[in-house]
Amino acid sequence: MARPALRRIAQRLALALWLALAMPSTFGEVTSESQLKAAYLVNFLKYVEWPASRGTINICLFGRDSLGPYLAGYEGRQIAGHELRIRKVSSPEQLADCQELFIPETEEARVGAVLRWVDRQAILTVSDLETFTRDGGAIALIRNDGRLQFDVNNEAI
Repeated sequence: MARPALRRIAQRLALALWLALAMPSTFGEVTSESQLKAAYLVNFLKYVEWPASRGTINICLFGRDSLGPYLAGYEGRQIAGHELRIRKVSSPEQLADCQELFIPETEEARVGAVLRWVDRQAILTVSDLETFTRDGGAIALIRNDGRLQFDVNNEAI
């Protein structure tokens, strides 16, 4: 990826971080960590450039997912002119139309395999596993001082 493109992504993620700090007031009453994680997943998609020809944007949930119920309310919403869809996936063949892939910490044993499945594909990978960015994932949702924050792996992005 060219340096100007990386710079744009880094700028957008910095903006996303700033917006994330204000997120609880933006989304009304966020009462659980799972609701906040779902809001992060949706908001990350707002900072990616999508091809005009794409009709939908798919958040794919891998394995034993617990965020599906919290993302259900976002289904059908528009993101940059594209309809948001939420899908569960469990194999490499199901990843072809995913734009964002969430891998829960309960799937820690399979993270390496899943990251190899998406290697060189235009899929934004996100997990709540603390070591996710060190393992090669793009964004890790981490708990720090009682707050949910995120860590970004610029090389993966």
